[in-house]
Amino acid sequence: MNVSEAVLSRKSIRGFTDKPIADDQIKKLLELASRAPSGGNLQPWKIFVVNGPSMKKFLAHQASWNKSDSGAYDIYPPKLKEPYRTSRYEMGEEMYALLNITRDDKDKRIEQVMKNFEFFGAPVGLFCYIDKDMGSPQWSDLGMFLQTFMLLAQESGLGTCAQESWSMKQNSVTSFLKASSEDILFCGMALGYIDRDNPVNNLETSRRPLEQWAHFVDK
Repeated sequence: MNVSEAVLSRKSIRGFTDKPIADDQIKKLLELASRAPSGGNLQPWKIFVVNGPSMKKFLAHQASWNKSDSGAYDIYPPKLKEPYRTSRYEMGEEMYALLNITRDDKDKRIEQVMKNFEFFGAPVGLFCYIDKDMGSPQWSDLGMFLQTFMLLAQESGLGTCAQESWSMKQNSVTSFLKASSEDILFCGMALGYIDRDNPVNNLETSRRPLEQWAHFVDK
């Protein structure tokens, strides 16, 4: 698989099999992904891997967590403007249509959203933290690291789903991982083998035309 093939075939997977993944395979992917660029070579990512027995313990911890939790940051701007609002809306409607969940079936929609916090059944969960002292440039470095990791996972036959939704569980996740209070939870990521029979994985999101967002300056 070349880079173009990995880019075109990668998508967010929301349904996984329970086939296990060895820690050694995950370590190899992480080491390769660490070749991602970062300003000043700061490499600001801090990754926690939940796999095997630790996944069972983590999910039990989440289910029993009864303390207050708050979002680490705003995932979207409070008033999302166009064309971003439409892109987000259309993606959601297409996904729910694949699952035969109507717009007025709020319970089913909430049920689907909550699957985020079970990693959509994936056997492996990753959490990406960053030092609170870091700024926007270092946050963009995280994105490059995560994209590199996801493409490498795609090459190796694994599916992924980057999940900023986990930032809303900063307190509970940090408590389980015993992560430093000096760090902030950027996102989680589901990792595993794709459940080909799950209709949600048939979702193919569109992209806005190049002419709408790329501008070639006149010579």
